[in-house]
Amino acid sequence: MDHPAVEVRGLHVSYGSTPVLVDVSLRVEAGKGVCVTGENGIGKSTLLRCVSSLQQPDDGEILVFGGTPGATPEFWRTVVTTVEPPTWYPGLTVREHAELVCRAHGQDPEEAGIDEALERFGLAGHADAIPPSLSSGQKQRLTLAVGLIRPSSLLILDEPEQRLDPDGRAEVAALLVDYVRDGGSLLMASHDDAFAAASGAEVTTMESLSS
Repeated sequence: MDHPAVEVRGLHVSYGSTPVLVDVSLRVEAGKGVCVTGENGIGKSTLLRCVSSLQQPDDGEILVFGGTPGATPEFWRTVVTTVEPPTWYPGLTVREHAELVCRAHGQDPEEAGIDEALERFGLAGHADAIPPSLSSGQKQRLTLAVGLIRPSSLLILDEPEQRLDPDGRAEVAALLVDYVRDGGSLLMASHDDAFAAASGAEVTTMESLSS
């Protein structure tokens, strides 16, 4: 029997004496998308950090494709997450960052469609720039472009619509539809109901995930 992409059961996380996640459960079937919505501070990013293995919960169980998140190199080959801001390598251009990611995942940069990806995200004119020189919106588009160009089975995205203009949001939503249609799985958080609907993901609220 195939495992779900993500299964969370009875998750508890507190910061000091303040509970953030209380008995949270979530399931993302393989080949499906789920978008979690809710106000700032309600725990969406904390949930995604735990699923991404970037934060340990106080209690509960998390499985990604039936395994423990972050436990093996295969996890990081399978999963793309934008929960943590990326680290840009000094001296590497936008294009060179994309080429580096391709090579790290066994892709030929010449065949990976880097130019098309940069064009799609409005970055073709910045291919020879270094990422720190980009605007916050351009950095967000670069993060998404690099994440989507490499092979993966699960995207974990924290408000991918942030700092994007309406055209950029529509473009990213369409790419997420294609990603899931091609067999990928998606877990994301968003503040934008229209973007969430356009992505094709099933929308749920943080409140509904707590027992």
